Amino acid sequence: MNQELLKDITKGQIKENVVDFKVGDGVRVHTKVREGDKERIQVFAGIVIARKGSGINETFTVRRISYGEGVERVFPLNSPNIEKVEVERESVPMKARLYYLRDRVGKEASKVKEKRLV
Repeated sequence: MNQELLKDITKGQIKENVVDFKVGDGVRVHTKVREGDKERIQVFAGIVIARKGSGINETFTVRRISYGEGVERVFPLNSPNIEKVEVERESVPMKARLYYLRDRVGKEASKVKEKRLV
């Protein structure tokens, strides 16, 4: 009964216009950043290495290499601070989580089997 009550309460907060993306896709996440009284959009681009949760609690993790260091960010899918998610390149997912990319170095760290458009 608690699950149903939670779904009813959070139904209005779940985004409906979310772009369909999966683990392994290259995405650009546009987030709102507030600095004092100003607000701007900041873009974080990388590979989706995980999607977790469901409903209002769904999150996804994006990883990129910045100046030779791996950087990961976890985004709540239904956050009002996420302006939009753009899919740059689609992939063929081989696993549900791509944590093995953390151990890779250089160009290999961003290689995922891409979907061929025929």
